[in-house]
Formats: sequence, C-alpha cells, structure tokens
Amino acid sequence: MARKPTPEQITRYADMLAAMGTEPRLRIMQLLLAAHPEGMVVGDIGSELDIPSSTLSHHLDKLKNEDLVKVRRDGTFLWYTASTEALQELLGFLYAECCTRNKAVQPETFITLCK
Repeated sequence: MARKPTPEQITRYADMLAAMGTEPRLRIMQLLLAAHPEGMVVGDIGSELDIPSSTLSHHLDKLKNEDLVKVRRDGTFLWYTASTEALQELLGFLYAECCTRNKAVQPETFITLCK
C-alpha cells in the first residue's frame, strides 16, 4: 500500500496543479513535453503559442517556481524543458489516490488512456 502523503506534499501538489491551472501555462507544459528532452528557446515558445514575451515570462516564472520547468542558459538563449521528475511525482500522487488506494478509477483505464 502506498504511503499517505504528508500535508507538505499535499500543499506542493496543490501549488503545482494551480500553476498549471491556466490555459496558457497548460499549453506551455504541453509544448515543452512535446519538445522533451531538448526543450525550447523562450522566443520559440512565444512564437508557437502567440504569447507576448512579457506575459510569457510571467507564465514561465510561475511554472519554474513550482519546479514544473527547468531553465538553462546557452550563450544568450534561455532553454526551457519540462521537469519530468516533478510531473512524475505529481502523477504518482494522483495515480495512487485514484487508482490504487480506493480504485475510484481502474488502473487499466488509466493505462489505456496513455497509449
């Protein structure tokens, strides 16, 4: 049986979900996951999603503050990648709560959705 999450973990997961809880940020996460593992340069993210740079910076900062994205500098370019470790932790929590602890959702259904 999976360990029960601590109150601190619950707060962390809620903050992560809240950070992704706007349409632009969810689109950013989707785009960065599609570009994984290379990631994308900020300008390409903005162009692809038609988000002005000042607004994009705000969204990326929010995602970065919740450890959902990582950033690296390469010369004058900032490259963003999705943090698969953080997403795996969040998905593991959701999976444990819905699919293993009380079987609210059958695990086979979840796995089928991911194929």
